[in-house]
Amino acid sequence: MARFIDAIDLPLPIEQAFDYLADFSRTAEWDPGVAEARQLDDGPVRLGTRFHVVVAFLGRRIPFEYEITSYERPQRLALRGRGGSILSIDELTFCPRDGGTRVTYEARLELAGVAQLADPLLHLLFQRLGAISARGLRETIARRCAA
Repeated sequence: MARFIDAIDLPLPIEQAFDYLADFSRTAEWDPGVAEARQLDDGPVRLGTRFHVVVAFLGRRIPFEYEITSYERPQRLALRGRGGSILSIDELTFCPRDGGTRVTYEARLELAGVAQLADPLLHLLFQRLGAISARGLRETIARRCAA
């Protein structure tokens, strides 16, 4: 299993940070590894909301379907996504801080079947991709706040 965890300080109130990240259709705005993302269900984002997310990974486009599995606004959010033989589990916790919110973002990737042989390589690659995504989130929010 590949795992990435980071604490990301955002200059947003906790409710605004939660709402922005809970809308997983916005991941393409801040994660350079996401080629496209859209909500599959009608209505507001809530427990059970599903998203179609296409990840650009090692020269391939891998479609994932994510579902919100925990929605405890504004403290905790969890999503589970599946794309082929890859299971992605994302857990986010939100804590108010002076001038904003600290988001602890933990992402795990699990491979199924023969693909598990690539797990050590995936872990190393996932560390790099996670750091790029976290930087993209920080920069995107900073631009939005400056506008």
